[in-house]
Amino acid sequence: MSRLAWVAVLLLLAASSAEAANGIDVTRGEDAMVFGNCVPSLLVENRTKETIEYLQVDVALALSNGQERTVELKSAYREGILYPIVPGGRATLKQHLDTSLAVGVPCGDVKGRRVLRTTCETANGKACTSSVSVQP
Repeated sequence: MSRLAWVAVLLLLAASSAEAANGIDVTRGEDAMVFGNCVPSLLVENRTKETIEYLQVDVALALSNGQERTVELKSAYREGILYPIVPGGRATLKQHLDTSLAVGVPCGDVKGRRVLRTTCETANGKACTSSVSVQP
């Protein structure tokens, strides 16, 4: 391979590494038991240069009885006080049990998770320009 080709490959690798390091990373948080119901959470790390005003991840939970439940994990109440996630900041996405249905089973009955939808907004309701990586 020519020297020019090697330089091109190295530049591509550097660019993709920089992009991955500058995204919004969402990983699985601690599960909690509330009144006999599993309440999952997700942890967010904002590695971008923009402030996240609102972040929501909808997760489908596969249950041991074969059923599936959808939970909305949010950074804040949609119509309430926002809790911005500043650049370099961390936050927890939670299920708001006063506005959504409980899963209805203990955490031991949750056998799988998959992401259905992600909503990320910056100031004035604009979509986040950075990528959101979710590992539920």
